[in-house]
Amino acid sequence: MRVLISGASVAGPVLAYWLARHGFSVTVVERAPTLRKTGGHAVDLFRPAMDIAERMGVLERVQEAETGTRHLTYHRAGRRPVELEIGRLVSAVSDRHVEIMRDDLSEIFYERSREDAEYVFGDSVTAISDDGEVSFERGRPRRFDLVVGADGLHSNVRRLTFGAAEEHWIGAYLAVASVPNHLGLDGRMEVAAGPGRIAGIYGAARLPDARALFLFRPPARLDYHHRDVPAQKRLLREAFAGMGWEVPRLLDEAGRARAFYFDSVTQLRLDTWSRGRVTLVGDAGYCPGPAVGGSTSLAVVGAYVLAGELAAHGGDHTRAYPAYEHEISDYVRRSRAFAVAAAKRLVPATNLDVWALAQGARLVNRLPKALTRRLAKLNTGGLRLHDSVTLKPYDGQSGSSTVKPTGSPQRLR
Repeated sequence: MRVLISGASVAGPVLAYWLARHGFSVTVVERAPTLRKTGGHAVDLFRPAMDIAERMGVLERVQEAETGTRHLTYHRAGRRPVELEIGRLVSAVSDRHVEIMRDDLSEIFYERSREDAEYVFGDSVTAISDDGEVSFERGRPRRFDLVVGADGLHSNVRRLTFGAAEEHWIGAYLAVASVPNHLGLDGRMEVAAGPGRIAGIYGAARLPDARALFLFRPPARLDYHHRDVPAQKRLLREAFAGMGWEVPRLLDEAGRARAFYFDSVTQLRLDTWSRGRVTLVGDAGYCPGPAVGGSTSLAVVGAYVLAGELAAHGGDHTRAYPAYEHEISDYVRRSRAFAVAAAKRLVPATNLDVWALAQGARLVNRLPKALTRRLAKLNTGGLRLHDSVTLKPYDGQSGSSTVKPTGSPQRLR
């Protein structure tokens, strides 16, 4: 069977690998002219995604590419900085975790899948007919048995198939920019917090520069187009005007940065992410919220499950797509709930919240690691969300059990 995947970031290459392994003929189309290699921003892989990386034979490469960030310094106006050993916090969240630059991860998955899949860069889907004929912006029309949108929060395939999907803003905005590492950060992240906003900078192993990170909560949703970078940079400057520490310099550098990302922390809450021969995977179908919901791990798991269910049902999408949605619907729901809570906690709303974040960092540093882990394991719906997910052994490997689904794929709200 011929499968078209739109998007070559993370979910697309993972899906391409597993579909090819299961005997499907795979084509991946990507709007960008080449694979992005600027590093992107740091993302997290938790236990289930790490397990999938191991099954793909790329675990060692993923571990070698980790950012190496071990310490965080938390700055508050007029107060002494607070130091946090990040490893203490991570060990409470997951027993198997790697922080890695997104573009590094994308390249690893692409390299693993490219020998068994056709990759077409610099093109995009413009139309999908009911009988599987797909039109492209540049290439000639082609016919596919199945089409998968793995093209992110602003998915083109989703728009063509479902129309304008409602995006649920959960109150925050995120920006990341490539900036000079003027603080000489090595294995360290430094952040400053104030009511409604938090800014920081971090370096990463093998990264020649650094990344400036901004999170803020405006009183109302902002009006801009997701591809209008000058407007995004202007809004960022306005949101962080008057903030001290290194923020003015970071804003200046972000204004000049060629590698710049800005988006709302938004959830997708579709009732179903399949229609006819088309389905969605990762952020294109069920983004829980960038930076707050573990969307990268969720995308890796979703791609693995989708490929497995298509193989298990002999390519019959009328059975495989509902099974895929059923398998991961509980994981999607819990990721959404976690993201809404995290968006509120990560960006302090008041001076009291700024103080509370500092006290929380001090507490994590003082508690024994073993006690921190034991307390976190009592909260599988929150901190241990990702490690509570287990996987079907679609590839024939033993030692895994199924994700426990709850509810119907038609009740995902």
